[in-house]
Amino acid sequence: MLYYLFDYLDKAFDVPGAGVFRYISFRAGMAVFTSLLISLIFGKSLINLLRKKQVGELVRDLGLEGQLAKKGTPTMGGLIILGAILIPTLLFAKLDNIYIILIIFTTIWMGIFGFIDDYIKVFRKDKAGLAGKFKILAQVILGIIVGTTLYFNDSVVIKEKSTSQGFVISKTAFNIDNEHSTRNLFPHEVIKSTKTTIPFMKNHEFDYAYLLIWMGPNYRKWAFLVFIPIVILIIAAVSNGANLTDGLDGLATGTSAIIGVTLGILAYVSGNTVFANYLNIMYIPNTGELAIYISAFVGACVGFLWYNTNPAQVFMGDTGSLSIGGIIAVFAIMIRKELLIPILCGVFLAESLSVILQVSYFKYTKRKYGEGRRIFKMSPLHHHYQKLNYAEPKIVMRFFIVGIMLAIFTIVTLKLR
Repeated sequence: MLYYLFDYLDKAFDVPGAGVFRYISFRAGMAVFTSLLISLIFGKSLINLLRKKQVGELVRDLGLEGQLAKKGTPTMGGLIILGAILIPTLLFAKLDNIYIILIIFTTIWMGIFGFIDDYIKVFRKDKAGLAGKFKILAQVILGIIVGTTLYFNDSVVIKEKSTSQGFVISKTAFNIDNEHSTRNLFPHEVIKSTKTTIPFMKNHEFDYAYLLIWMGPNYRKWAFLVFIPIVILIIAAVSNGANLTDGLDGLATGTSAIIGVTLGILAYVSGNTVFANYLNIMYIPNTGELAIYISAFVGACVGFLWYNTNPAQVFMGDTGSLSIGGIIAVFAIMIRKELLIPILCGVFLAESLSVILQVSYFKYTKRKYGEGRRIFKMSPLHHHYQKLNYAEPKIVMRFFIVGIMLAIFTIVTLKLR
């Protein structure tokens, strides 16, 4: 909203300084600052309100050290994160940008279902919360909406033409930092594409349509039959992975902030003609505005850590964890870096795999030997280390270190081919 106001003031009245709002870097900086202020200032008020309404965490006794001390800690703190993301985005981003519209919709959609889950747990005293089939349904619907929009809407197709360097560019290309600075720099050709970035390959672009090449010469027009299910799968996997990671004070929040910073860098270089040319990566027009959203996302997560670090004053609940996972997944898909998720979201992946392996092995051994056996002392993985008597802050900090290493490695893959 402020973007449109100051753009009008600049064009109509030539107000000194108003033109700075054309720069994405300035608006991204303002977004992260504003989101930090919102989460820090209003976070305390919301925590007090949740405590007054007795919106406390229900805790099952799993025999973990310090677990029962968390009983009654306010939950639904994800509302702080969502507010600190959405308000700066509405203030500083261009709201007619299809990517911004999609990511705002994702935030609200997943936030609603996460809130319903927390509401059932807290007010109906049902620890199971919202039935799993409804969570999956929400993720499937989101995947269909995102996948369909990205595939069929002309404003979101990758506009490309390969040059001798393999660079992809558009006639409407603009520098991410100033939309008026680098028009008509390269040859162009507008095509609809289902390409994505595949790591470690010299030819690092993979077209989902190739999976249907067996259908004959017109296989490309059916690419949505592959693209949309893949989008659904990624959203469900990352959203549930973030939900499983949210088990220790600050773990999911801090890990998500690290992932957010990395996605911001990837969005920046993917939406910048100069950097995309230098790195020889896919250029995707109009994704520059996502830098503003992800800046607000990182600021919201860091601000929430103020209250969520051990001992936590508030938990994000599924209102936060389901939303964060969905946001990360959709953001990565929009900048065509979703195949980097197993690396970037390695902590989420490890947590999810630990649960899958634990349950599968238990069922297998029970069926074969009549007695269920376990790989880990407890799953998800962070509980395994708790059972080994590691202090909670130590587990969280070491997971952060692993997350940072994975984030750095993800960025390195842009050149590691």
